[in-house]
Amino acid sequence: MTPAPDIRVDRDRCIGAGMCALTAPAVFTQDDEGLSELLPEPGDLTSLLVREAARACPVGALTVTSTGRSPAD
Repeated sequence: MTPAPDIRVDRDRCIGAGMCALTAPAVFTQDDEGLSELLPEPGDLTSLLVREAARACPVGALTVTSTGRSPAD
């Protein structure tokens, strides 16, 4: 099983462009202020769309790193 990545949203850096929510809507949403956040029960964290969402962020507010743990750990 592919390890689940560690996903961080830097809300101080986020400008609410919404590219993350558009690219990986099963993982990201926007709060009432328009800032990015992870869904309470996100979908497939190992999806390539999660890394694409981080790449698409115009201000680099998303960080996706490998943890080496499987989602069941």
